[in-house]
Amino acid sequence: MQAVVCTRYGPPEVLRLEELAAPVPKKNEVRIRILATAVTSSDCYLRGLRMNPAYRMMARLAIGWNGPRQPVLGMVLSGEVDSLGPDATQFEVGQRVFGFNRHLFGTYAQYVCWPEDGLIAPRPANLTDEEAAAISYGGLLALHFLRRAGVRAGQSILVFGASGAVGTSAVQLARHFGAEVTGVCSTANVELVASLGAARVVDYTVEDFTDGTERYDLIFDAVGKRKSAVALRHCRQVLAPDGACISVDDGTPKLRREDLVLLGELAAKGELRPVIDRTYALDEIVDAHRYVDTGHKRGNVVISVR
Repeated sequence: MQAVVCTRYGPPEVLRLEELAAPVPKKNEVRIRILATAVTSSDCYLRGLRMNPAYRMMARLAIGWNGPRQPVLGMVLSGEVDSLGPDATQFEVGQRVFGFNRHLFGTYAQYVCWPEDGLIAPRPANLTDEEAAAISYGGLLALHFLRRAGVRAGQSILVFGASGAVGTSAVQLARHFGAEVTGVCSTANVELVASLGAARVVDYTVEDFTDGTERYDLIFDAVGKRKSAVALRHCRQVLAPDGACISVDDGTPKLRREDLVLLGELAAKGELRPVIDRTYALDEIVDAHRYVDTGHKRGNVVISVR
């Protein structure tokens, strides 16, 4: 099979397309023929090992010293169940699925084997594989942190970084839960964020939301503290009494299969729209990583594996 191998930690050019043996499913595993995946910000952090020195040392010990022990990166997929391992009964050969795995990786390839009880769910029939691959990463993270913050109907919520993979999902999910959403993004993305259901959109290039009179029950940092630290320095002055501020960097999220199923159901009903900025072929993975590294993608960058 064709797969993209990360030869060492470094810039996008450390990624190389190679021919590898297709994996064989073990007990309680399914093999999935991957039709689409995505380049996430987490993929790029891992590829470049872009962490502070203390975390970098721990990451090397955990995932590999000079390069990842699992050299095929990629966390999300949409595709078709190709074969079943012994005792695997939850899916059928030929079934279309989508999923997420932040530990096993392996989706920058034509095939991958994952445990059948992992984060795998039936693909919404109304979505293409590229659209389905754009749901799980941002959707699961946004859903986890919104629930952790206790989002509920009637709240006023601000999403900082509303045009990224997590942000576009957070705007739509918060609206689904009945909150009134304010999105913060750049000029180029104002119309996009409004189209996702934000009642108000703040262009951070011309306006500082912390100078306004609006008060928010929740401020959700959807880009991470490395980017948001300066912008959110004074965010507490616009929080409502008992309001909270939460970031995607606050702890390790606990992701659940039932939440992936929910995302699929919402997408099937049109309540969660996948946002795709660009689509690349598998052999264009270096260009895709270069683009994500710019930090200006809208929603998701998808890889078509055909």
